[in-house]
Amino acid sequence: MTDTALNDEKPMFGNPWIFIRGVPSMEFLPPEGPTEIAFAGRSNVGKSSLINALVGQKGLARTSNTPGRTQELNYFVPDGYSGAEGDLPPMALIDMPGYGYAQAPKAHVDAWTKLVFDYLRGRATLKRVYVLIDSRHGIKKNDDDVLSLLDKAAVSYQVVLTKTDKIKAGAVPHLMADTLEKIRKRPAAFPEIVATSSEKGEGLDELRAAILTAIRN
Repeated sequence: MTDTALNDEKPMFGNPWIFIRGVPSMEFLPPEGPTEIAFAGRSNVGKSSLINALVGQKGLARTSNTPGRTQELNYFVPDGYSGAEGDLPPMALIDMPGYGYAQAPKAHVDAWTKLVFDYLRGRATLKRVYVLIDSRHGIKKNDDDVLSLLDKAAVSYQVVLTKTDKIKAGAVPHLMADTLEKIRKRPAAFPEIVATSSEKGEGLDELRAAILTAIRN
């Protein structure tokens, strides 16, 4: 990480963040304002845990061992912004409902999957989506479907491997190279992979730097 990125990171991620809204359907989306960075992934991939680790607040994003618990778009911003015109936060983080959880009731799956896809297609302030992939399983069919949707919608995304502490350390570079090769020809994919472990704190500085670079460009 460069000195500039490190200095920028401290005020962005070093201060408290707050939850401002859960969005169960598109009509409840907040007005478009700050740059939005979203986190997508299969149910139980570790989105909430990664967001908490990223901002250093254990209880910010709600976590659960039950796949499919997050059923809304959950919005988080740095604390201290009034929401008045001209006083917008530098960015918002969005924890999106997990996809691909087959054991949930079909009506629930359809509802929150539609919410995710509608959001990805139609949000002008969405700067980048970080697609989380469980390092134990790699890219699955439903991940491919989401990547194809992002490509079609021309929404920039970057793949983040999660739970790398659950696999052998020597397997991580190979997995990163293999994943990069799988997305190499995808038009909206950012050509770098970030490997993370929320539990061990690994890769968080790299992910913070990637987010800061994304919102500046």
